[in-house]
Amino acid sequence: MLKVYALLFSLFTLSISLFFAQPVQAKELSQAGFEKYIDTLKDEALTKGFSQNLINSSFANVKFHKRAVVADRKQPEKVETLDTYLPKRVPSWKIKKARALYKKHQTVLTEIGHKYGVQPRFIVALWGLETNFGKFTGGYNVVSALSTLAYEGRREDFFKKQLWASLTILEQGHINITDMKGSWAGAMGQNQFMPTSFLAYSVDGDGDGKKDIWNNQIDIFSSMANYLQKEGWNGDLTWGRQVKLPSNFDAGLAIPKNTGSRKNWLNAWDKTEKSLAQWQALGIRRTDGTDLPKVDIKAALVFPDDEKGRAYLAYDNYKSLMHWNLSYYFVSSVGHLSDLIKYIPANERIN
Repeated sequence: MLKVYALLFSLFTLSISLFFAQPVQAKELSQAGFEKYIDTLKDEALTKGFSQNLINSSFANVKFHKRAVVADRKQPEKVETLDTYLPKRVPSWKIKKARALYKKHQTVLTEIGHKYGVQPRFIVALWGLETNFGKFTGGYNVVSALSTLAYEGRREDFFKKQLWASLTILEQGHINITDMKGSWAGAMGQNQFMPTSFLAYSVDGDGDGKKDIWNNQIDIFSSMANYLQKEGWNGDLTWGRQVKLPSNFDAGLAIPKNTGSRKNWLNAWDKTEKSLAQWQALGIRRTDGTDLPKVDIKAALVFPDDEKGRAYLAYDNYKSLMHWNLSYYFVSSVGHLSDLIKYIPANERIN
């Protein structure tokens, strides 16, 4: 009898383990289901105070974008290192183009830089890395993309929040629904602001009554500078520097690579940052082996890959860039491109 009970118990535990081992099925999506969902969004938009006319025009040609769902569900594989990533993200042609566009827009960039306390080279670097200087801004109707991803359901609250923000932008008259284009995730314009970021950071730089991050260069640059300023940018500092570690260096002095959230990352920063003099005493040097700058500022140590890869001392502006995009690789590419814009070869300089 005991053997029978033991066998039954084994079968029971096996069935439980198999049940929990099954992958969670994604929500089944259909055109009919999407259309029904759109009706609920319209009703909710009405309760939030949006006018019936705005709702009708905003959703008039809304479409279900299956490609947006596929892109959202696709998890990128870890196949890159910073050494392979940077040459692709910051190739020589992009450096040359960044320098040429910096020169072309130098007057307005200088004015905006002074106004917001942000070095223009960082504005150009962000512009180049986000949309290839405005060339690739996305062809999705933003309301359609956000409605699709809200319907998909995995991050419904987030994308509905973005959807309501997009309706507010339309309500304020900054853009019309036909021209409101963006990425599959709803990031908009030449600086790829999500709708909530648009409401928080976009600027009417030329005073024409509209905040146009799609076509108006002054608005685009001003909005990027305003974003950085509001997130604590210090125009007297750079972003950071690549450094050389001594042998047997304690990697635990760096910010852990995977902290799980921006809040946790900032907490780790506070716990690990030190003055440059303290890092110098610990044996850290510039990449050419010379001493660190003798200035009274603090920095945190970051490893975009691990302690065997590149090491950076990150200054406070690094935090502003990580607010823009919580990615060591992205911030490293912005920083490197900005440095390459700053140190322009003599034959490319303005006389």
